[in-house]
Amino acid sequence: MPATAAQEEDAEHGQYDFDAAFQLKIATLFLRDTQFAMRVKDLLKPEYFSEDAVGIAIRIGQKYVQDYKAAPERAILPLLLKDEIANKRIRDDMKEPVKDVFRHVIGKQVDLSSAKFVADKVSDFARHQAIQDAMVKSVGFLEKGDFAAIEKTMKAAINVGILNDTGEYDYWKEIASRTQLREDFKAGKIIRDGITTGVSEIDSHLYHGGWGRKELSLIMGAAKAGKSLSLGEFTKNASLAGYNVFYDSCEVAARIIADRIDAALADTAMRLLKDDPQTVAAKIRAAEARAGAFKMREHASGTLKPSQLHRIIENYRSEGVIMDLITVDYADIMAAEYRSDNLIDNMRSIYIDLRAIAFEFNAALLTATQTNREGAKKATAKMTDVAEDFNKIRTADVVLGINATDAEKASNEARLTWVASRNSEDGFSLRIRQDREKLKFLTKVLGKE
Repeated sequence: MPATAAQEEDAEHGQYDFDAAFQLKIATLFLRDTQFAMRVKDLLKPEYFSEDAVGIAIRIGQKYVQDYKAAPERAILPLLLKDEIANKRIRDDMKEPVKDVFRHVIGKQVDLSSAKFVADKVSDFARHQAIQDAMVKSVGFLEKGDFAAIEKTMKAAINVGILNDTGEYDYWKEIASRTQLREDFKAGKIIRDGITTGVSEIDSHLYHGGWGRKELSLIMGAAKAGKSLSLGEFTKNASLAGYNVFYDSCEVAARIIADRIDAALADTAMRLLKDDPQTVAAKIRAAEARAGAFKMREHASGTLKPSQLHRIIENYRSEGVIMDLITVDYADIMAAEYRSDNLIDNMRSIYIDLRAIAFEFNAALLTATQTNREGAKKATAKMTDVAEDFNKIRTADVVLGINATDAEKASNEARLTWVASRNSEDGFSLRIRQDREKLKFLTKVLGKE
């Protein structure tokens, strides 16, 4: 199809020949999807866009992405726009169009699918522009007989494009951005990007102030120690804090997990949920008003593969739901992508793939593992007591163990032990109180030991 006169004019000014809808799609992904933003941040320029409001939105997002190495949180986007308007960096006639762009981007049902396809298109266009510019520059070099400069300029243009990683990080030059980030933390302008556990005492001992994005966090415990209970509790707490969460159960039916969470939220013994259903429902609906998305699925033990989990999360993205926390209950009973006769190889594959999913989706991934028989007998299990394969400990970024003596169990107490941590201290425990009748993994932190 031949280009229109408008498209040819845009091309001369270095603008996209994509239609308005596609330009809006680029801005939406750039402002909502960290992986997309980091891949294309060095390729996008506001002047490329024929839609001025979209170009302004890109400009607003670029500084945040540059400073914080992440796309803005959904709740932060209105603050960025408000600051731009207050500082008169947006013309009066463009305020409403730019607000319209931000309203679209912030929408809960916005389509965030096909990020790779869009990134590839951005890369193709940026390369086209770079080669076009290089050809113009090369004319001057040719007149001077500077063939080395021509070769260098053209080679650089041809190599323009997205990388499979998130781009170069210059340690020395980035001290300014790291310092600004720390100053903003200190001033309370931003908070750490960890996904809260819902318990401030636990968050304070986790490097990211919660479960780390792009990281694998692991709960370790003996059989019936409360691993699933803890996974449900922490996932529920994250949703209540406004984060989007996904829970995949490979052992217990999703309906049972939901009943457990109902009991905790309604402050009711699970066996008594049926006694006053309307009161329980009212408490759940009241909690929903301030919560993020909470999606669940169930799979038979040994059937969920990492690739299936990846597709599920990608499908939610296509519906406008970016998951902040992905919980798998639990990794040990997933299926390896390529099953072998060697259990250790299968476990290593599952854990590495799970951590890759966390990284790709800029989400925290939380799961659980068993202790071995010796660990189950101990008052406090250590990292060497993990079942089957020590590589689980190596792969996970933080490992918290659930420990309780018979006396502690009788008193509705347990200990949450920092078994291993990549970025903070470990080897200590937090004593906790529980209410297992109401399916509450943790009701109070009693102290550190």
